[in-house]
Amino acid sequence: MGKSISKSGLFFSSILFFSACSAPKAPEQKAPPPVPVSVYQVTKQAAMYFDNYPATITPLNQVDLKAQVTGYITGVYFKDGQHVSKGQKLYDIDRLQYQANYDQAVANLNVAKASLAKAQQDADRYTELLKQDAIAKQKVDYALADLQSAKMQVAAAQANVSRLSNDLRFSIIYAPFDGTIGISQAKIGTLVTANQNILNTVSSDDPMAVDIAVDQKDISRFIDLQKNPGKPSDSTFTLALPDNSVYSKPGYISLLDRAIDPQTGTIKTRLIFNNTAGQLKAGMNTTLRVRNNNAGLFLMAPYKAVLEQMGEFFVFVVNDSSKVSQKKISLGTRIGDKIIVKDGLQEGDKVVTEGIQKLKEGTKVMAAPAKVNK
Repeated sequence: MGKSISKSGLFFSSILFFSACSAPKAPEQKAPPPVPVSVYQVTKQAAMYFDNYPATITPLNQVDLKAQVTGYITGVYFKDGQHVSKGQKLYDIDRLQYQANYDQAVANLNVAKASLAKAQQDADRYTELLKQDAIAKQKVDYALADLQSAKMQVAAAQANVSRLSNDLRFSIIYAPFDGTIGISQAKIGTLVTANQNILNTVSSDDPMAVDIAVDQKDISRFIDLQKNPGKPSDSTFTLALPDNSVYSKPGYISLLDRAIDPQTGTIKTRLIFNNTAGQLKAGMNTTLRVRNNNAGLFLMAPYKAVLEQMGEFFVFVVNDSSKVSQKKISLGTRIGDKIIVKDGLQEGDKVVTEGIQKLKEGTKVMAAPAKVNK
């Protein structure tokens, strides 16, 4: 019976051994295939670029036209939005009424002057008679008092003429300078009150001012640009209009404000642009393009290679082992489809431009040259 057990055990052991030997091996885990990407080799290139500043178009001269006398608008002598010349008649305010008041005041002045002349003659005659003891002194005193009263009446009448002369003059409103007038806030028949109603606004339109805020660290640069403006045709300062077109005429720096705004750390800077064709309108928001005259070569990379994370910028760089690593970079000005890289890359680095979304640190890639505009 013992032999029987031994044979069974031997048989069972053989089965286990055979099973162990014949069991399939677990498949080995293969490395993922390289990710196909496009890469661009970073190079240094000569580049001309512009620094952009938000800008506002401002008239060099602008005046709100207010009524300086009270009355009804009796004449409007322009079309809304037209160009007006200095001294051009714009509005009448009760002109006939103020003319009549003035004429009455002049008449009253003439009467007062006539009374003064008579009082002067009486005073002179009575004074001579008094020297001859031919008249009572009291009558002379009355004559002299009448003369003084007549002089005061003339002075009062003269003051009234001056006041009404000003009213008459202010009853006509003239253009203070050459420029464009806006839409009238008062029509014929409108009652206006002195020093309250704004009738219209006139602003100069050629040339126009362009105002920007310059960071205090750039003040020295703008002072140099003001001292050395270049030729009249120089394109150091150009405007990008709201439709993204570039204004055809260049400008120049007129002034830097007297002080820095302590809240923003910027200084208001004004430039002048000719506006012969009237393309620039007061209040227009534009972009001032200031050409950077720094000479030399700049490290350039395609803008589409740049990733932004929490306000910081990165690119994936392919190393000699065909693996990528993420590098933090510092950016300069964008020029077309490329951007200046100030720090973080070296000339010759290969940055990934396409296939970025499939990458992480250490991913193996299969790189092909990127198609990038030169």
